[in-house]
Amino acid sequence: MRIDRDRAILLGGVAAITGVAWLYMVRMVDRMPAAGQAHSHAAMQVGSLFVMWVVMMVAMMLPATLPYVFAFSAEQRRRQADRMPVVPAAFFIAGYFSLWTAFSGACAVLQQVLHEKALLSPAMSATSSVFSGAVLIAAGAYQWTPMKNACLRHCRSPLTFLLSEWREGKAGAFRMGAGHGLFCIGCCWLLMMLPFAAGVMNLLWMAGITVFLLLEKAAPKAEWTGRTGGALLAVAGACVIIFSVAL
Repeated sequence: MRIDRDRAILLGGVAAITGVAWLYMVRMVDRMPAAGQAHSHAAMQVGSLFVMWVVMMVAMMLPATLPYVFAFSAEQRRRQADRMPVVPAAFFIAGYFSLWTAFSGACAVLQQVLHEKALLSPAMSATSSVFSGAVLIAAGAYQWTPMKNACLRHCRSPLTFLLSEWREGKAGAFRMGAGHGLFCIGCCWLLMMLPFAAGVMNLLWMAGITVFLLLEKAAPKAEWTGRTGGALLAVAGACVIIFSVAL
């Protein structure tokens, strides 16, 4: 069936792009010693950090948006069958990542500030246990907030979003993607701060966050999945601070 073929093409494209993004991150980790030496003289240029964060966001968030891309593509196939104008899903994806690109820019600036304040080492790991614990606690507490729950409900309902926020044309598809991206940032922005606590280039943490994001958007009773994860993060953060003070 054509639907199965289209889905396979989309899935294959997403898998390829995600794989390249993760490969880029692995290679960056392999080059970390040399980067750390240069970094000891001055913080990495914001432009380099920006590229790094953009690739991180693609690696972590592209798989999570697949249900929306599938729903958008299915609607476009229906419109094509009715001889209506059709817009490629690439415009929706571009709108989505325009928001994450802006978010990546903010993270790059924040990271350089943290380096200048000596809260991050040349190897991009936290230098203060209190700082790490505070980030963990903040990320965990946010999982229990009404804003988090509202954004999470949106991220679990692609069909509802498409029905309520549909826009015509390429510009409309871009706006829809950007709107979805705004909700996703509202859902995940503090979780994306966790690399500052665990190490910006800690691939295990990145993989763990990616899996957690997928689970809380797709698992049954996702709100409690997120809240449970939030409670564990907050407890871990408190333990980190208590042990650092005790020692």
